[in-house]
Formats: sequence, C-alpha cells, structure tokens
Amino acid sequence: LLVTFCAGIAFVVSKLSGVDYPTVLTGSIPGGLSQMIIFAEEVKGIDITTVTFLQVARLLMIIFFVPFLILGSYFKHSPAHTGVEFVEKGMTFNGPIFPTVIMFAVLCIVCAFLAKRLKFPTPFLLGPILGTAIATISGFHGPSLSPAVLDVSQFLIGGYIGLLLKPEKLQHKAKIISLALVSGMVMILGSIGLSMLLVSFYHIAPSTSFLSLAPGGMDQMGILAHEVHADLSMVTGYQLFRLFFIYFAVPPLLRLFFKIGDRGKTKSV
Repeated sequence: LLVTFCAGIAFVVSKLSGVDYPTVLTGSIPGGLSQMIIFAEEVKGIDITTVTFLQVARLLMIIFFVPFLILGSYFKHSPAHTGVEFVEKGMTFNGPIFPTVIMFAVLCIVCAFLAKRLKFPTPFLLGPILGTAIATISGFHGPSLSPAVLDVSQFLIGGYIGLLLKPEKLQHKAKIISLALVSGMVMILGSIGLSMLLVSFYHIAPSTSFLSLAPGGMDQMGILAHEVHADLSMVTGYQLFRLFFIYFAVPPLLRLFFKIGDRGKTKSV
C-alpha cells in the first residue's frame, strides 16, 4: 500500500514538474537511498540527478520531522511489552573483533558475487545483506562496529551520493525541489494514516506502528524506536520486510513497467 501510494504521488509530481514518470517514480520509492540510486544507474533513460534529489529530499524530511512527530503527545506510550531487551540480549557479542570482521568481510564478498551470478537486483548490496542476515539468524553474531568506523562509512556513502548531485543538470530547480519537499511531507502523512489502520487492526502502540511504516531507513527508525521504548523487534521486522520487498519485487516490476511504456511509445510513433 505504501509503495502504491508513493507511485500515485510520483504521478502527480511528474505531471506538475514535467519530468518523465519513470524518473520521478524511482525517486519516490521509499526504499534505501543508496539502493534506489544504484537501480537508477542500471536502468537506461532515468535521470540520476533528479532521482538523487528526490531521494535525498525524502530522507531529509524524515530525519527532521519523524523524530518531532514520534516524540509528540500522540505517540507517547508506556515502555511495557517492548522487544528492546530481547533484541539487545540476542545480539550480544563478546568475542574478538578483527578475526570476526574478516570472516564477515569474506562472507560479504562471496555473497555479492554469488548474487551477481544469480542475477539478483543490485547484487553487491543485496548479496551481503542476505549473507549476513543468514549468518546472524544461524547464531553467528558479528561485533558492534566502533563509532569511528561507522562515521567513516557514512562519510564515504555521503560523499558518493553528493558527487551524483549535479545541480547544473537539474532543470527547473526551484520547482522540482519544492515538489520533492511537498511529496515527502505527503508521504509521511500517508504513512501516519496507514499506521493508524495498523493500530486499529492489531491494537499495538501508535509509536511502534508509525515507526514500522515510516518511509525511512531501518537504522534511523530502529534508533528512534529504542529512544521512545517502542517494540524494536516489530519496527525492524516491518522495515526489513519492506526493504527486501523493494529489493526483490520493485526493480523487476519497474523494469516491466518501463518496457511496457517504451512499447506504447514506439507503437504510437
């Protein structure tokens, strides 16, 4: 429902901005920022600069607005019946760091090339995710990375994404940026509406429901869930399922949609 809702927003933004629908649709899918950019690089005819602007605008909207919303009076609840303690106890690791890190690095490389051979979408991202997830489920937990390593990795990812932003290639800058911010806000409001449905069906805490359906990254939503004592296992479960759904289902569907659109244009010509 969230992906379909975002597809509708993309259609409206495409009509108002004049940018082709495939580009706006790719930029509006609430998947991982890096994953959607990698997908845009793989598909011909998609404006990577516009996709990056749309995805970054959505991410900034979520980073700035979701914490204020989740810490508001409506989403406050008792910390009882959460999965925080269960997850924290299950993910404890006290072994040596460096041999384990090397083992996970080898596992990620092997899974990446295996995913490429199996023709997975974005194999160098999806392969390591599946490999480490399977290893963790099997009981082989990795060490917690130091803040310095996480800072460097985020710095490199941010630098790579920043280099993709080429403002000189972005037509109608003010119009597209304004529409991107408005569509991000509408997307957040839509996720709030869906979270209310989840609350009415399953009677879970509003904060847990909203963070489970918020169109942000699993890491950011997990941090917020821990901060407000939401059900961390449910939040990460929903976010991880949406992540895998977008990785496996959305790229093939988008490619099929784009092929049908190209055939329609060819016949009309």
